[in-house]
Amino acid sequence: MDTTRQHTIEITNRKMIIITGIKTIDSFDSKEFLIDTDLGYLHITGNNLTLDRLDTNGGEIVIKGDVNSLSYVSASGKATKEGFLKRLLK
Repeated sequence: MDTTRQHTIEITNRKMIIITGIKTIDSFDSKEFLIDTDLGYLHITGNNLTLDRLDTNGGEIVIKGDVNSLSYVSASGKATKEGFLKRLLK
């Protein structure tokens, strides 16, 4: 039986994002979020980004602010995440 939760992203007017299927939030500030999802790391950039709601049991997050981009960093492991974070911190 497949136990993977469904991963969805809903964007409303580039001002609010609802994401399901999240594992953890690795880092965030007013300009970017790095979220570990069931399907890989998701990198969100924008301005005035805020964590509006977090449901760790249901694996859901709501982010508000001015959304500029969303991209998946990788569908696999820690090595890619560490390399990505090093590039961000340069």
